[in-house]
Amino acid sequence: MTPDDATPAHDWLAAELADTLDEDIEIEMEDAVLSRQIAEIYKRAHPDTIPRADYFRSLLHLQSELIRLQDWVVHHRQKVVVIFEGRDSAGKGGVIKRLAQRLNPRVVRTVALPAPSDREKTQWYFQRYVPHLPAGGEIVLFDRSWYNRAGVERVMGFASDDQVAQFFDDVPEFERMLVRSGIKVVKYWFSITDEEQQMRFLIRIHDPLKQWKLSPMDLQSRIRWEDYTKAKEEMFARTNIPEAPWYIVEGNDKKRARLNCMDHLLSLFPYEDVPHEEIVLPERVHKSDYERAVLPRELYVPSKY
Repeated sequence: MTPDDATPAHDWLAAELADTLDEDIEIEMEDAVLSRQIAEIYKRAHPDTIPRADYFRSLLHLQSELIRLQDWVVHHRQKVVVIFEGRDSAGKGGVIKRLAQRLNPRVVRTVALPAPSDREKTQWYFQRYVPHLPAGGEIVLFDRSWYNRAGVERVMGFASDDQVAQFFDDVPEFERMLVRSGIKVVKYWFSITDEEQQMRFLIRIHDPLKQWKLSPMDLQSRIRWEDYTKAKEEMFARTNIPEAPWYIVEGNDKKRARLNCMDHLLSLFPYEDVPHEEIVLPERVHKSDYERAVLPRELYVPSKY
């Protein structure tokens, strides 16, 4: 390749990297659509947050390591379940989004189940979660999980005292069964303060792009803060087992919470580089009798931008 040939390739690579950065910035800009007043309040409440440049460098490094972990999981046919729990607005969705951003969706799946149907309410409690468990070479991220019964279902009265007691009796053995079957179970609880949750709810109320995140259950969680605290404490006491311990992520600083959680998850696996077949781009095959058809203009999406 001559220097002249290398210049267009270099420009193309630079453009690709710029697009990648734009994608990252677009995700991060979700915090920039706030009203100026709320943004200033949030900034004063988090004066020591990690600088954006440092955050992006660390994020990209951890995401590259997660790709190595993904390849190791596929190569060794590992089965991994990662549970993300915490109060409403604690940051579970944000870390899941960044964690899975550069990974293969055929390997790493996010499961966020809706409220159970009338039929599911009559089933064994864990039954609707079982179909989503990983096969060999898969990682499943549960955005809330069977621990709904220990939290929102208990606090809001959707589960009876007997059902909650049965859950606490069953869940340790259920998770031990998963571990015995070869599934690695990792459980994260994202912890935020009362004041932080209030601020995040106010942001959602005033930001039209985030209002969809608010539900009647979220608003009730403000009223029942102490009830949720008591439920959380008993959940830890009853379900923190050696085979599947809980890990608490301090979540008031969203950026640090994401980085700390991703770094900790990587530390739980003895992953290493795995063999890869060399990728060679084949030559384009040209057929002399092929002529590209001219498609009707109405099939194309209008070029408005």
